[in-house]
Parts: sequence; structure tokens; C-alpha cells
Amino acid sequence: MAKRNHTTPLGCIACDELSELGAGKESWLVENPFILSALDTHSLALSNKSLILIFGWSDDPFDNMKVKIHPELSPIGGEYITAIEWLVFDDIRVLAVGISSGYLLIYSLDGGLIHKQIIYPTRILKLRVRGTKRDISQDISNEEVCIVMDGVIARFDGSDLQDMLRRWFRDTQTNFWDQKRKKRDLDDFENSFERVPYQLWSVNKYGACADAAITGVMPPPLMELESSHRYYRAVTIGNDAVISAYRLSEDKNRSLVGAILSKVVPATFSTIASFSKLIWRSDRATPKKAEPKPQSFARAASLTCLKDPPRKGEKLTLSPSGTLATITDSLGRILLLDTQALVVVRLWKGYRDANCLFMEMLVNKDSASTSYHEYKKSDYCLCLAIYAPKKGIIEVWQMRTGPRLLTIQCAKGSKILQPTYRFSSSMTSSSSYMPLEVFLLNGDSGQLSVLNRSLH
Repeated sequence: MAKRNHTTPLGCIACDELSELGAGKESWLVENPFILSALDTHSLALSNKSLILIFGWSDDPFDNMKVKIHPELSPIGGEYITAIEWLVFDDIRVLAVGISSGYLLIYSLDGGLIHKQIIYPTRILKLRVRGTKRDISQDISNEEVCIVMDGVIARFDGSDLQDMLRRWFRDTQTNFWDQKRKKRDLDDFENSFERVPYQLWSVNKYGACADAAITGVMPPPLMELESSHRYYRAVTIGNDAVISAYRLSEDKNRSLVGAILSKVVPATFSTIASFSKLIWRSDRATPKKAEPKPQSFARAASLTCLKDPPRKGEKLTLSPSGTLATITDSLGRILLLDTQALVVVRLWKGYRDANCLFMEMLVNKDSASTSYHEYKKSDYCLCLAIYAPKKGIIEVWQMRTGPRLLTIQCAKGSKILQPTYRFSSSMTSSSSYMPLEVFLLNGDSGQLSVLNRSLH
């Protein structure tokens, strides 16, 4: 009887440039905590503390690009790369980079710096891109970029980022940007970037978070039912609290601390400045470059908290709809959380250092056709892929309480990846449904494969 193969090879990224990231040493991809990865259709970005490499892995030679990006990092502050993720719109594809000092950088595919903006002066832990597209059951679409930091969450609306990128590409095509850049002084280059609006919340009530996610929009509190502001639900995990949840308000004026800071600090600074001018009237030296000021926090109200020492939350994975999340902890357990009811609905034990990704599979469907474009969304069921590196296997479990469907052997030093969420245009809609897939990258061989969507 022939052995079933549950993965399909797609390409290989092995090349000399990988040696700059440490390739050549066994398990280099997974044992170095500073090696980061971000996957998109036919493109893979890998980085260490100071270098980003972009590879193409399709069969088309025109797509097999290799781009090196060296972000300008401050040696004085010890800056280094802490997060990378693709931002993919209809006709725009760029790479977002998080820095240890709290800056968000956005690069074009040729390595050019498009945008630089301070979020908050602390380390960026993760960049999350997700959205809920408009459909019959929902009147609104919610697409966002969530930036997770030490005890802080920031949220960019997808449309704001898209507008900024469209303006940049439009100016670039007319050569306006290049001419303008030549006239700039190097010290003013950072200040020339436009500021993209975002929301900012402090979620460190139960200690600094190791990971976090905005899971969706939620109803306002009972006393604010007539509020015109949106409220978001956020889940955080960390060393002090395995799970904690918050209601995030987008109204800054509702934050008492933010209101005090926004009123008192500028007034105090203005008074001190006026007083200093009276003492040193004729001092007209070149003004010192002003440090960017962090944005004031909006209100984050605590909803629940689970403390269970010595257990610590480590990694969080969110389902496409945001209604489910998996949490890995320091005791080798995986918790499946209902993010709306804030209840743990399932628990796996014995999966130390595990990584989880949600995927969609064809279960009990006719597999005569090899093209998934012929299937509808209703033909797929949501599953969870659990990669257990200590066991050297990937398990696929049906959600929420279904059985284990697959067990796949994989090589040591492998990593599971998933393409980033693709922002949708309000005017276009895809005629075919693209299921959620999980890819497997063998760091030692450079082989990239995809987990099959069918059990057959």
C-alpha cells in the first residue's frame, strides 16, 4: 500500500545569501530567536537583528527575486529588528518592520523606505494583520494592523495605511518623490513622513504582555449605549496573567490619564518655554531637533484575568474570524479560547514549544477534482495545525471539539508559516474562495511545502 503524502512541495529558497542569516548550521531557522519570517504569495521575508532578505519561491523566474534591506538602526540606542509582516492591498505589496525602539518602518519591494513613524517608545513584539470583510451577515468591514508592544497595543485602520501608500506610489511614479527627496536635508528626512492616524491603549494592568491581539468589535458598556465610538475586544497573555481581556475605547477623551496629560503637559511646557525666553532673550542658536512625542492612551477597561502561577502565556494565534484563539503556555499546554465568551473550550497537554496556525480543510468531500477553486466556503471546515517540534510532527485537529484528522512527520528545524491577510477593495470581490492554508518550511534544505487541504 502506497504511503500517503499530506504535503505538496512548492519550491526551494536555498541560496548563498541565507548564510548571512546563519544558514548552514543545523536548525538555524528555529533555534535563533532573532530569526523572523513573513510569508506572502510567492514571496518569503526572513530577517535577523539588522538584515532583511526577501526571496521569491515560484517557478516563474521573474518572481524569483532576492532583495536585501538594511534598516538604518541607531547603534547608540541598540536598535534591532523585532517584527516583520507583509501589507498586501489590491495592487500594493510592501513590508512592515517593527523596531526595538518603537518605530514602524515600511519598505517597498526594491528596499526603499516608504514610511517611518514612532508608535510608542518601547519594543514592538508583533505585527498582526487581519480583517473581517463585508458580507451578508455584517454591515461593515473591519480591516486593521495591530501592533503589539510591552504592555501596549496600537491599531491602524487598513484604509488609512492604504491611502498613505497610494499617495506614495502615485508621487513616485511622477518622480515627484525622488526630486523632493534630493532637496531634503538628512536631519529633516524623518520629519518629512506623514503621520498615519492610529489608536493606542495601555494593557499592562496585569503586567507586561508577551503577546496580544484585537479580536474584533464589541458592544459598548451599559452606561454608554448611545456612544458613537467603536469598542474593541483585546486578549493579552504574559508572565503575570496567562490570559487577560480588555474593552478598548477609541475615544481618547474618555481616558482620565490621557485627558490630564494632553491638557497639563502642553500647558506646563509652554509656561516653561516662555519663562526661559525671558531669561535668555537673545539666544537664537540653531534649535535642537525635537524628539517625537508618544500619543496619549485611550481607555482600556479590564474584562477578565486568569492568573495561574507558575504558568506563563507564551504565544497567541487568532482564528480568521477572531472568535477563537489558541494560547501556548510554559507548561506545554495549548488552550483554545472562545474570545467572545472568554471561556477556554478545549485543552491539549504535552506540546512544549508548540506553534499553532488555523487552516481550512475539505472533510468528507469528494476529492475527484484537484482544483479548490470549484469549492465554496461552506465546503471547508476550520481546523487547527499544531506543530510539536519535540515530537517532530504536525497534528491537524477539527474545530472546535472535533477529532484529530492528520498526523504529519516533519524534519527537525522546520517551521510552519501562513500567508498574511490580504486587504480587500470595497469595489472588488473575488469570484472564488481561497481557503486558509498552512505552509511548511524546512530550514536545513530550504524546501517549502503546503499542507494538503484534503484527507485523501
